[in-house]
Amino acid sequence: MQHWRFVMHRHEVLEGKVQVYRRVDGGNWHCSASVGGRQHRATAKTDSLSLTRQVAEDWYLGLRGKLHAGILKTEKTFKEAASQFLHEYEIVTEGQRSKRWTEGRGIRLRVHLLPFFGDLGLSEFTGGKVQEYRVHRMSSRGIANPHSKSNRPVSDKAPARKTLHNEIVTLRQVLRTAVSHGWLSHLPDISSPYRASSKVEHRPRFSPAEYKQLYKATGSFGQASCPPEWPLLGVLDADRASGPRG
Repeated sequence: MQHWRFVMHRHEVLEGKVQVYRRVDGGNWHCSASVGGRQHRATAKTDSLSLTRQVAEDWYLGLRGKLHAGILKTEKTFKEAASQFLHEYEIVTEGQRSKRWTEGRGIRLRVHLLPFFGDLGLSEFTGGKVQEYRVHRMSSRGIANPHSKSNRPVSDKAPARKTLHNEIVTLRQVLRTAVSHGWLSHLPDISSPYRASSKVEHRPRFSPAEYKQLYKATGSFGQASCPPEWPLLGVLDADRASGPRG
């Protein structure tokens, strides 16, 4: 028996050139059409069938116009690669990652990454485009995100460094999925060009002047506190430690 989630209401538009469909339990209608040798899909963003027919016609004619103008993308988009990544990630990490961890990847994609990169062709990814995303995230403080389902009040603070880092990690994983399927020839360099070094650099314990001051203080203390016969032993021990000279 077919599961109810996969039963669809379907209709044809423009003599079958476009199909519109939605689940039997309701929701918005979606459009599907083959243009330029590729299957294209879009949401009509409405539950009205009559309005969906108009949207589907305009959408299809728009695709045809882009095809004739040579600007229609015939490659996989980030949205398609993200869908494939989530499908694989949930299966491969089952039992290894918590459900909350897996859901976090999907939330980052839905709320932040897909609205910005969704329609971008995979070959169009560059370090500069990803840097635009970082700037966008840092400058969008205080603005409600329409893609977020959170009830938290809007914050006027920039996203934390770790938050942005996790988003870029998710982005990189999607691009790796695209590479593994042959949709992308190589993984582009998306590291931040202005990233501060994460290597911890330790300053010397003492500056040269402080070393000199320490030597004078400890040296005079040693000479004052040692018995008269000790200085000679100290010289002999120092000679042995330094080894033969010349």
